[in-house]
Amino acid sequence: MLASLLSFLSVIARKFTPESIMSAQRERTFIAVKPDGVQRGLVGEIIKRFEAKGFKLAGMKFMKASEELLKQHYIDLADKPFYPGLCKYMASGPLVAMCWEGTGVVKTARVMMGETRPADSKPGTIRGDFCIEVGRNIIHGSDSIESANKEIALWFRPEELTSWTQANDSWIYESNE
Repeated sequence: MLASLLSFLSVIARKFTPESIMSAQRERTFIAVKPDGVQRGLVGEIIKRFEAKGFKLAGMKFMKASEELLKQHYIDLADKPFYPGLCKYMASGPLVAMCWEGTGVVKTARVMMGETRPADSKPGTIRGDFCIEVGRNIIHGSDSIESANKEIALWFRPEELTSWTQANDSWIYESNE
């Protein structure tokens, strides 16, 4: 009995290396700089903040989204009175769709963005620093891992996302060795 338990633990230990545990903790999120953020020239600043935090860009598109794509993206808001205007606004100009990767990126990105209502956002957040009105809050970010997975699949084909290792990875993440 003890021998089989030790054998089982040995197999588990080989499967769960610090690297595999670390990569399992990393997740992806969907971030979009909305048309007002693009028009105001804030794309570079937003990318800079995510890179400075240590997150890794896995995919990016500069595009004009179709209303059909936007209706799918915001389907959970379809019964809200602002839904048609939101989809029309988001289709009114180019946006930047991005996929970012890192440990806790979904939750951290939400903190970095600030509250949906810019007036409720703290200084130092993207919305706290650059926004005034909720209808022009310059950035969208997934609100959960499940939403992120759904949104990434909606906006990107698998071949449009890149898996790579940053040269500074060991300076951002602990190896637990």
